[in-house]
Amino acid sequence: MRGRDAIIIGGGFYGLRIALHLRQKLGFRSVLVLEREPQVMQRASYVNQARVHNGYHYPRSILTAYRSRVNLPYFLTEFADAIVDNFDHYYAIASRLSRTNGRQFELFCDRIGATYEPAEPRAMNWFNPQMVESVYLVTEPAFNSVTLRSILLDRIAAVGGISVSTSDEAFHVEQAGSALSVHSSTGIHKAEVVISATYSRLNDLHRSSQVAVIPVQHELTEMALVELESPFAESGITVMDGPFFSLMPYPDRGMHTLSHVRYTPHHRWRESGTEPFSPRPSTELESLPEKSRFREMYADVLRYVPALATMRQVDSLWEVKTVLTKSDKDDSRPILFKPDHGLKNLTTIMGGKLDNVYDVLDELSSYYA
Repeated sequence: MRGRDAIIIGGGFYGLRIALHLRQKLGFRSVLVLEREPQVMQRASYVNQARVHNGYHYPRSILTAYRSRVNLPYFLTEFADAIVDNFDHYYAIASRLSRTNGRQFELFCDRIGATYEPAEPRAMNWFNPQMVESVYLVTEPAFNSVTLRSILLDRIAAVGGISVSTSDEAFHVEQAGSALSVHSSTGIHKAEVVISATYSRLNDLHRSSQVAVIPVQHELTEMALVELESPFAESGITVMDGPFFSLMPYPDRGMHTLSHVRYTPHHRWRESGTEPFSPRPSTELESLPEKSRFREMYADVLRYVPALATMRQVDSLWEVKTVLTKSDKDDSRPILFKPDHGLKNLTTIMGGKLDNVYDVLDELSSYYA
């Protein structure tokens, strides 16, 4: 496909990294990125736990965990300036309601080649021994999403041949002879290849383009932004494997995010194409709940880590989180890659984690080379 033109719908991390791959590795002549928001990487690429996954999070999905392990070194090398690893990260196994016990977690880590060690006594003393059976020190950094965006935009400017159009919503795609036309806020754009990387809005585009809906589940989510005192300010804590919580450094704001399996989702709904009505993710995000669930999250945190009593909420981050419907059962995060989805050379892509973008790039190389 050398010498071809491409349009990428969606200026998140995936859209920008794919644009670079098409230009640098696959020889596309030009790439246009259309982004609905005023700035790229402003939605799900910014509002997330900022965790660079090393596999620990997915003991019930070996494939997801293994792919995280494989892709981690590539992400750390490519985006070294965005990586934040100046904190200790602990995974605690709850003694009740966890689907994984301590021994199973160790065997799982051994199987995927992820390093771990028992937490030191100082950290063990943070946890309620009646609620937590074991705690492990692991290697799993965070990233600064603003730095990540700057790296990508600097590379795009240096490479040339990539245009990024913001505040430019793509409404629908249609066949135009051997090419595809994308109707957007700024007009009609044509290219031989169109890639949809719109994440939660993928089915909005599919419906308007009269192509098949992808079965997904959406959640309107809240992550609390909190301030922590030392030594927690220099730590990350994940309690698993069930209806528990994570506290992760959020480098761009100099705070931590608090997310909770039970309380972070305020509302969830499914799209399968058979519903008489399905809310649009963008509409749901604009109609935020009036009440934060931080108090519920906070109360549960203290059951497991009483020493976090001084934690203070500063703000909340809201976003629509989208996963494939089947992922709800095993917590997996497979990559969606659908070439020729209803239209020749329309490819739909959705990734569950930023650091697994390399699996997408491999698929693109195989398909468009």
